[in-house]
Amino acid sequence: MGHWEDLYHEIHEDLQKYGLQKQYQAQLEKMSQQDKHYYTDSRDRMRYAYEKVLGEYQKNKKIKTKSKN
Repeated sequence: MGHWEDLYHEIHEDLQKYGLQKQYQAQLEKMSQQDKHYYTDSRDRMRYAYEKVLGEYQKNKKIKTKSKN
């Protein structure tokens, strides 16, 4: 798989694992209304929304997950 597909697959797996699909979609929707995200590509928006949602989840649940860097 290419880099885009790998990223999408990893994000999709983790979102399902932690039940964060709705929060992720809400974050992407919120970002679509913000000027600072207007010129970023899809991959960067996906990664940013994923990290934001997972970071909030980790902060609230005190869990450790693998890093996506």
